[in-house]
Amino acid sequence: MRLVLLGPPGAGKGTQSARLVEKLAIPQLSTGDMLRAAVAAGSPIGLKAKALMDAGQLVPDDVVIGIIDQRIDEPDCANGFILDGFPRTVAQAEALSALLARKGQTVDAVVELVVDETALVDRMRKRVAETLAAGKPVRADDNPESFKTRLDAYRAQTAPVSEHYAQRGELKQVDGMMAIDEVTTAINRSIGH
Repeated sequence: MRLVLLGPPGAGKGTQSARLVEKLAIPQLSTGDMLRAAVAAGSPIGLKAKALMDAGQLVPDDVVIGIIDQRIDEPDCANGFILDGFPRTVAQAEALSALLARKGQTVDAVVELVVDETALVDRMRKRVAETLAAGKPVRADDNPESFKTRLDAYRAQTAPVSEHYAQRGELKQVDGMMAIDEVTTAINRSIGH
């Protein structure tokens, strides 16, 4: 199962990815983790990414796709993978489709967690309060202003990816505002598991 999980920040993608990893026995792939691993490994594409990041530049799509290309060839991806947070743009979605086509593969499912953005801000505030109450550090971007900026960026860049997959007849939407277990059940149903 090659699965793309879409949704705005705070929608529960991380929670649902973890559950899918356990159920499907496939890895969850984070582009940030893959970039850091490629840099640490000193691979040619990792060195290119490091040079760009050290210069304060965004890593371009071709480098990210190259890292994904290498990663999905690893043995733990033989039965599939979950992409969480990628693709972020329509260009990346098209590049992913082309990459998979070269390998004789396709994306099996694209699931979008649909959520109420006002409720997401409330969720973020609750998460910050719980984190502070537990005596743990709070992420620097877990504040209403940063969170709203992340939502704006999502709407501008990533929301069109949903439309891209919808036009291809590949998008399955799940109400991300349900209870966690209900969201899990709905995702499993939408991907036929």
